Amino acid sequence: MNTLKGRRIAVVLFNLGGPDDQASVKPFLFNLFNDPAIIGLPGLFRTPLAKLISDRRETSAQANYAMMGGGSPLLPGTRKQAEALEAVLNARLPGDEVRVFIAMRYWHPLTEETAADVAVFGPDEIVLLPLYPQFSTTTTESSLKAWNAAYAGSGVSRAVCCYPSATGWVEAQAEAIGAKLDEAGEGPVRVLFSAHGIPEKLVSGKGDPYQEQVETTVAAVVSAIEARRGPIDHALCYQSRV
Repeated sequence: MNTLKGRRIAVVLFNLGGPDDQASVKPFLFNLFNDPAIIGLPGLFRTPLAKLISDRRETSAQANYAMMGGGSPLLPGTRKQAEALEAVLNARLPGDEVRVFIAMRYWHPLTEETAADVAVFGPDEIVLLPLYPQFSTTTTESSLKAWNAAYAGSGVSRAVCCYPSATGWVEAQAEAIGAKLDEAGEGPVRVLFSAHGIPEKLVSGKGDPYQEQVETTVAAVVSAIEARRGPIDHALCYQSRV
C-alpha cells in the first residue's frame, strides 16, 4: 500500500456477527432473517416472518451456542485479527495513523455503530475489507450496502472484494489443516470442508457466485495440502439453512 505521510487510514473489517450470550440469540436471528438479502420479501411481510422464524429457532439455536460457551466466538476472534492487522499496518506505515474497526452485520458492533466511530476518527482513506473470502450477495454485498447506507463521514473509500484462492490465505488454511492431519496419525482421515449455506435459488436462479468460489477455495487448499503430503480424502458440505 502506498500512502502519503501523515494520513489517517481506517480499515473496516466486515463479518456476519453472532450473539455474545444466550439473551442475544433471538435478536441476532431476527436481524439475520430481516435482511432483504436473506429473505427477499417486502418489509411488510419480511419483518413478521423474521420474527416468526427467530421465535421458533431461538431454543434450538441457544442449545447450539451453549455448546460453544453460551455465545459465538466470532467477535473475540475478529478482535484478535483487528489488533494484529492494526499493529502490522502501523509498523509498515510509520508516518501514518491506521485504525482497524469491526463492523458486524447482524449483531454488535453493528455497521451503524462502527460507521459513527469511523466518522469520529475522521479518516482520509477507508479500506473496506469483508472477511468473507468468497463473494455472495448475502454476505459481502449485504455488508457493503449496509456500510454505504450508514456512513456519512470523511475519507475516500475502496473495497477489497473476494479472495477465494489468494495465495497467503490458502497457504494458511493448508498449514492449519496439515497440523491437524499430523495429530490424527496414520489412520484413515477425511478432511471435511464445511461452508455456510445460502438459499439455493440465489445460486441457481440469480447467479450468485458463492458456491463456485467455495469450490475454488477447496480445490486450492487441497492442492496446497497434497503438494506437501500426497493425496488426501476430502469432501465439501454446507451447513445451516434459511
